[in-house]
Amino acid sequence: MATPAEHATETAGTAEATEPTLNQREKHVTGATIWLTGLPSAGKTTIAYELAGRLRGQGHRVEVLDGDEIREFLSAGLGFSREDRHTNVQRIGFVAELLASNGVKVLVPVIAPYADSREAVRKRHGAEGTPYVEVHVATPVEVCAVRDVKGLYARQAAGEISGLTGVDDPYEEPEAPDLRIESHDQTVQESAEALHALLIERGLA
Repeated sequence: MATPAEHATETAGTAEATEPTLNQREKHVTGATIWLTGLPSAGKTTIAYELAGRLRGQGHRVEVLDGDEIREFLSAGLGFSREDRHTNVQRIGFVAELLASNGVKVLVPVIAPYADSREAVRKRHGAEGTPYVEVHVATPVEVCAVRDVKGLYARQAAGEISGLTGVDDPYEEPEAPDLRIESHDQTVQESAEALHALLIERGLA
């Protein structure tokens, strides 16, 4: 018959054999913000949801902050002036960092057209010690106009709207993103795989 001490030792050994290691637990609780910037219809959201599925399949907690949903619920009332666009990006950045600092992988497929706005978000994450990855989905405007998922390019061409990013409103491309994806030259799966590989390389997936 095992003594209490022996029983405790056996129990500890069983726990060590069945419980995730510290590194395994950290892998799943380490949050990060992955911001996918690019023109309208560049493929940002499609890539984000493809990657989200992969990460969830590995047991990660994942949230996708869709730009249209943010506009409707968090940034309702904001327009599309430079100041309002900056405010929108900072609000999204705040929410993303809050989630990421609590162990969530946050995918943000949002245009964020201005370099200073994106840099402010990066600095917020840096100040909090929260991992941040900037991805430029570098689809040419000509390809985006053909895709025209939301009909924005057609409406701009018809004179129904103005201020379309990359057409008659500025888009400042990232000079040194963590990853540049040429989505027009590869499949959605290949784009998501490239980003997934970068996260693995950085210990985030």
